[in-house]
Amino acid sequence: MRALPIATRLAALLMALTLLAGCASNGAPEEEADEFAGVAERELYEEAREALEDGRYTTAISRLEAIDTRFPFGNHAEQAQLELIYAYYETGDWEATRAAANRFIRLHPSHPRADYALYLRGLAAWQAGRFSLERLRLIDISKRDLGASRDAYTDFRELINRYPDSEYAPDAEQRLVYLRNVLARHELHVADFYLRKGAYLAAVERGRWVIEKYPESQATRDALAMMVEGYLGLDMRDRAREVLNVLIDNAPRHEQLRGRTFQPRHVDGESLSA
Repeated sequence: MRALPIATRLAALLMALTLLAGCASNGAPEEEADEFAGVAERELYEEAREALEDGRYTTAISRLEAIDTRFPFGNHAEQAQLELIYAYYETGDWEATRAAANRFIRLHPSHPRADYALYLRGLAAWQAGRFSLERLRLIDISKRDLGASRDAYTDFRELINRYPDSEYAPDAEQRLVYLRNVLARHELHVADFYLRKGAYLAAVERGRWVIEKYPESQATRDALAMMVEGYLGLDMRDRAREVLNVLIDNAPRHEQLRGRTFQPRHVDGESLSA
């Protein structure tokens, strides 16, 4: 058999070396995954605790995640899962915070600190729903997408209902007051939009929703006004007058009232007197 040319043999050799290099690089992630191989659970936990105390949350997360993965039934497993929620929160990873809290609550519903996990879950949603410009009063948060704020409202209500004696319940209650008003105002923005578009029945329903779902909010007076105007648009003056009387009893100085006469904003026609 004739020997291969030198150039061909060199090309074959280079290809073989390239394949070997590729195999070596493919093994790199496995080596990285074994970063904590052989490290005892207690050592990992102590390193995580030290990192948390020093504010090195990324380092703490790597150790806590390693405990959660390698020692799911270990002596520090539950505490590591709980502290992982806090570490995620401190890094501003709201989605990871809520996911970790959900998992902890699902796995340990009777844990003595389950209220803490639920509180952090609510705080993460609270933070996700906040906007930096709100503090400067340049925007109204109630006009924005309030999905995260609704999650926070649900979490804080659940905390208060399930753990009324929790040390976190008072703070949750204060946040609920704020969220209740924000969510109610959001519904009123929608009702106002419906009034301007002539969708009077939808406006009435939004006003009723505010009164039923957020009866303690400051927006209930405006919700009554929305209902009065919506009923006027539907030419249901008797129903409008019934709601008007409730508005007068509860908010006699409402801006759309002139004594006992209601002044509509968007519905054409004469005013309504009680």
